[in-house]
Amino acid sequence: MIKKTRKLQSLVDSQVGKGGLHNIVVAVQSCDQSLDFVGAAGVADADNGTAMTPETPYNIASITKMYTAAIIMQLYQEKRLDLDAPVSRYLPDSLLNGIHVYKGIDYSFQLKVYQLVNQTSGLADFETDKVRGGKSVLCELMAGLDRAIDTAEALRITRSLHPHFVPGTPGRAYYSNLNYRLLGEIIEAITEKPMSVNFEERICRPLGLQDTYLFDWERPRSGKSPAIIYLNNSPVNVPKYLSSNVSDGGLVSTAPECMIFLRAFFEGRLFDVAFLERMMIWNRIFFPLRYGYGLMYFKLPRYFWITQLPEFTGHSGSTGSFAFVCPSRSLYLTGTLNVITPARPFLFMMNLVRTIC
Repeated sequence: MIKKTRKLQSLVDSQVGKGGLHNIVVAVQSCDQSLDFVGAAGVADADNGTAMTPETPYNIASITKMYTAAIIMQLYQEKRLDLDAPVSRYLPDSLLNGIHVYKGIDYSFQLKVYQLVNQTSGLADFETDKVRGGKSVLCELMAGLDRAIDTAEALRITRSLHPHFVPGTPGRAYYSNLNYRLLGEIIEAITEKPMSVNFEERICRPLGLQDTYLFDWERPRSGKSPAIIYLNNSPVNVPKYLSSNVSDGGLVSTAPECMIFLRAFFEGRLFDVAFLERMMIWNRIFFPLRYGYGLMYFKLPRYFWITQLPEFTGHSGSTGSFAFVCPSRSLYLTGTLNVITPARPFLFMMNLVRTIC
């Protein structure tokens, strides 16, 4: 086991300096916890030379969707939410009106709750889709134009975009951050509490998570700041936008605390484990990913991998974050590369598995 730990730390150390990667943290546990590794390398903040450590917090980005999905399943278990009900049962007409007009037909009030959770609503993505004659929000952010986008603004942008298909079209899924913004609105409407309180009361406190919280640039958390994120070898500085992401991508955590959450999610400590059967009905979203209820499923075709192909179930984030279980190897993997390159976390996870197995 010591030999595996050394190999893992060597792999972590070797990543720094490659492709603009400045800091990294990784946690790996076997299902029986006979292997329990956490390692870090690099510099978390170049301005003050702070080293990256296993306890350094980082923006988990879209892994937040797993946390939001967990709360949705809790409300479903409590019979306070019907997954098959129209979204309009929980949200006002003024919020939904005109957000899904496809080929001249308004489907806004036909959207179902589960279609938000598993990304089959067909809704446009206010972050990545381009407004006609303009740029996407993502392009603006990558150019350094930081701004907050609350739900009202996200909906305004969405109304100027084209949906991708009729809600619930068989075999269709489209990744839209708006789906999870709306799920956050539903959670707040049902519980009559903000998402920050829901995350704390329903996930952090029960699991004993003390370093997991919603990022807020105007109210910095005392202690360590999140590690710097990089794009094309330059720091990404978009605190206003990160703060406006809540139910779709706003959480900060650490690799060990993400590990606690990940295991709790799949081991039935947050909601009835029997729900996972429905949650892991996959829809193709973009190669090679499939999507379930707040979950990604990743498995490369045979020709990409010489030995038996590993599969991963969990979620990644645009910041290079990852939280996945690899069932065939009985492994849980969490961490971040803090580099904005969508494919890199998946390639790195495969290297992690190869190093261990």
